[in-house]
Amino acid sequence: MEIGSEAHKQLFCYSFLNSHRLYEPENLPWPILDSTTRQMLQNIPFWDEALYTERRAGDMLAAFAATVEDSLLHEAIALQGREESRHARLIEFLIKHYDLEVPSRPKHTIPKEIEPAFVNFGYGECFDSFFAFGLFGIVRQASLMPDDFFTIFDPVLDEEARHMVFFVNWMAYKLAVEGKNHFRAANSLWQYSKALQRRLGNFKSSGKKQPSNNQKGFTATGAKSLKLNLTLEGFLETCLQENAKRMRVYDDRLLKPEFIPSITSITLKSIGLLPKRKSSPVVEST
Repeated sequence: MEIGSEAHKQLFCYSFLNSHRLYEPENLPWPILDSTTRQMLQNIPFWDEALYTERRAGDMLAAFAATVEDSLLHEAIALQGREESRHARLIEFLIKHYDLEVPSRPKHTIPKEIEPAFVNFGYGECFDSFFAFGLFGIVRQASLMPDDFFTIFDPVLDEEARHMVFFVNWMAYKLAVEGKNHFRAANSLWQYSKALQRRLGNFKSSGKKQPSNNQKGFTATGAKSLKLNLTLEGFLETCLQENAKRMRVYDDRLLKPEFIPSITSITLKSIGLLPKRKSSPVVEST
């Protein structure tokens, strides 16, 4: 498969379009939660940020799709926008259904530089989703939520994986068409470095403020609020396993996000070279 060819474009677009799932958030099998589990949900500090992010992503993608002249790419990007908006409606329904107290956020604006905004969002989504897969797997192993809860959110994470695969193929296609295919590795390093800097900036900013529900850093704050005691090795191993499980369902001819898994594998090997110390459980729920 030649990256940047018409065959490549059709493969990653139709793979994305044909795997779309039909569902509405209000029709999903939302479980009845006891007071302890509901309080656990209430204590998770990122519902307002998640809702804001998904709403903004849906509107941004819709605006970007409107600028794309290629009819097939337009259709696929517009579909991703609708899926991001559906994620927002799912989070909004969860908040209302379980009567969670979540602060309101100001109305978001659509960036003027819409394609760079989509590129930043795409790399950020690849970064965040990789670690979210691991956290989700650990929470499932710990049985902190009812099985029906995982039935609802597992397909959502599958959609995030679809978005990742679509994005890295779209990015590679774009660079190839522009004659910049040889810059792909350097571009990934640069873009993921910027994504990491944005997240470190979010952590630094939140550290200067009083604790509140309005914090970014979904994986770290989620682990803390769920009282998960994670070893670095155990968490990274789970991220790799969960990511591989979600990626293996895609056509081998499609590109998959490789940068973050590769860096994670290198980090794990480096940790393995350090002097051994007494290990602690991957998950400790309280």
